[in-house]
Amino acid sequence: MHEKSDVATMTAALTVGVARSAQDSGMAKLMPLHREVMQGMPTVQNQEIRVLFATLSPGDVTPYHSHRHPVTVYMLEGTFTLELDDRKPVDIEAGQVFVEPSDVKMTGRNKGHVPARMALFYVCEPDEPFADPA
Repeated sequence: MHEKSDVATMTAALTVGVARSAQDSGMAKLMPLHREVMQGMPTVQNQEIRVLFATLSPGDVTPYHSHRHPVTVYMLEGTFTLELDDRKPVDIEAGQVFVEPSDVKMTGRNKGHVPARMALFYVCEPDEPFADPA
């Protein structure tokens, strides 16, 4: 059982972005990768959280599409070029994060010579499709 001071320390640590380590040596630090205020999140009572892994081989192109809600792209390997309507193309490289806005038509491609591997995170209404054809 935690003593009162341990609970207070854990609560304070989580507030400032660290969590107690299982080791006696110290604290496990949380490192924010990206923060961004977005519009277009679902407003229904129940939402579904989805995490997907995608790989585009060199030369692969996604269909021209849009998303109903923002999609966060976290690049693990390679470079993903995203072409959004009325905007300059964006190259997202390994270790970078980009949030695809809702209701914007786009296509993505791997112009590189190695696979582009990414994790996609988003919140949507249950059973909603990932993308809508544009």
